[in-house]
Amino acid sequence: MTFSILLKTVLALVGLAIMTLGLNIGLGGIPTLGWQVSEPFITVTNETIYHVQDSHIRFIGGVWFSVGAIFALGAFLQASLRPTLIILCSAITCAGLFRLSGVEGGAVFSAAILPSLALEIVAFPLLGWWLARSGKRANLAAV
Repeated sequence: MTFSILLKTVLALVGLAIMTLGLNIGLGGIPTLGWQVSEPFITVTNETIYHVQDSHIRFIGGVWFSVGAIFALGAFLQASLRPTLIILCSAITCAGLFRLSGVEGGAVFSAAILPSLALEIVAFPLLGWWLARSGKRANLAAV
């Protein structure tokens, strides 16, 4: 099987970007490490509940880091990880649609969120389609 160098590069870059975002949240918790937002945006009113929720957010950051690591590995192990990468692309698209549940705040369609939303509901489905097509070409070549 041969896979395009462009696809491998895209997978590596997507993986590194997601891993960076995962580290920002996983190591920084709710306030993050400030790699995306530099000014404080939260005030703690109940420390006990805050620390519980902060722990959950750090866990989600670790999951996000792991998703990024799988994409990065996919650049090198695309043949074996292709189905997993397609499923992850679908999961990210689904998660992006969940942003629409917070549309009443107005942030979803703001300049701060819209690029992420576009990546999640447009770019990741296209990446999943590209991965699916790359496997079909490889399968056809084997026949």
